[in-house]
Amino acid sequence: MAERGGSSGSAVASDRHGLKLAVLCSVPFIMVLGNSMLIPVLPKMMSVMHLTLFQVGLIITIFSIPAGVIIPFAGALSDRLGRKVIMVPALTVYGLGGLGAGISAWFFPHPYYWIMGSRLLQGIGAGGTYQLAMAVAGDMYQGKSRAGALGILEASNGLGKVISPIAGSAMALLIWFAPFFVYGLLSFPIAAAVWWVIKEPKGQKARGGFKQYWQGLTHTLSQKAGSIAATFLGGAVVLFILFGVLSYLADILEKTFKYGEFTRGLLIAIPVLASAITSYISGTMLQKRLSAWSRPIVAGGLVLIAAAMAAEPFFVTTVPWLALAILVFQGIGTGSVLPAINTLVTSATTSKERGVVTSLYGSVRFFGVAMGPPLFAMAMTHRYWVFWGASLLAAGTGIVAWFFINEKSMLPKKMRGGSGGQKASFHNKTSRMRRHKLS
Repeated sequence: MAERGGSSGSAVASDRHGLKLAVLCSVPFIMVLGNSMLIPVLPKMMSVMHLTLFQVGLIITIFSIPAGVIIPFAGALSDRLGRKVIMVPALTVYGLGGLGAGISAWFFPHPYYWIMGSRLLQGIGAGGTYQLAMAVAGDMYQGKSRAGALGILEASNGLGKVISPIAGSAMALLIWFAPFFVYGLLSFPIAAAVWWVIKEPKGQKARGGFKQYWQGLTHTLSQKAGSIAATFLGGAVVLFILFGVLSYLADILEKTFKYGEFTRGLLIAIPVLASAITSYISGTMLQKRLSAWSRPIVAGGLVLIAAAMAAEPFFVTTVPWLALAILVFQGIGTGSVLPAINTLVTSATTSKERGVVTSLYGSVRFFGVAMGPPLFAMAMTHRYWVFWGASLLAAGTGIVAWFFINEKSMLPKKMRGGSGGQKASFHNKTSRMRRHKLS
């Protein structure tokens, strides 16, 4: 049974759901390793396998695109079969793909295409992970506590982004393909924990035929099309810019400033740490005034990212500490935007449709991640155009979010506003007591 809203549901890590949430947090943590752990190692891969920057960027892309394609199907199946029935096999495939990439690099003299095939398999597995964890959290938590739970999930995703470049760099000190083996070592025990610990709330599965299911889903999407499209765009844009900038920064730190793998990992982790901390704070704040603050937070975060992208090309190749300081503001913007969007998306539908809608959102996030590194590779020759283009994209998305996101249409009544709902509830109870006394 899901938690009820109100004071009993305000503590996100409750006794009933604390362990389950911890297990769910391990899913986005390992999923984000799929790309973030490799970013500081990309220059080494480029050198060892004699690749161009574009080719090495495709190692990120070929993971993200199949994940983006698979996610909606995984979400639709989870609505009908259950979340963990999809998540556990997906985590297993994810780990096998990582092991395949590591073994290919170890035993084949020209492993690039073998690694690409293994990364493709790994991306297929990733399609049934983080977004379904978000759906499970949406099922378990009701009311304003959902924003806090999703903020913690996004913070776990961000923490993975912080740790992964450092861990990837440290592993690469042993040998450049060592990070690939981490995926298998972590994913299998996490899959077991999901299977044994997660107990999905009853009555959450969609009933009836597929025709009835899709009719209900289509009706929901058509009623909230503008808001859903704006939130999807916001999630894709912030991750497109984040991963694009990080991949470009890794190359600049190696080629221009001659930093080693571990130092690059530490430096790349700085703006990502800012994003993780902000995600937690943003999720906590949104529990207080979700309806009033979600749209301004999304629009404001995107404007902050736009400002950082406008300033970044002046310093990224000349003053690395100032470039990193600017990227901290980008991280703050990213960490502000994602928890608000996550909560709006997971709250826009009932639990019977939540899996596919959340997964469609995950697809556009993955496509954003996939496009970032290869497009930002053009910044090597057209730095100002790429960064200023990203700035305009973020600013334009912020404007779209401000005018098209309708919080009231996306949020259930019990999740809107702050204390107003509590005051109304108190007023209703008082009125009933007075009527009872009069009678």
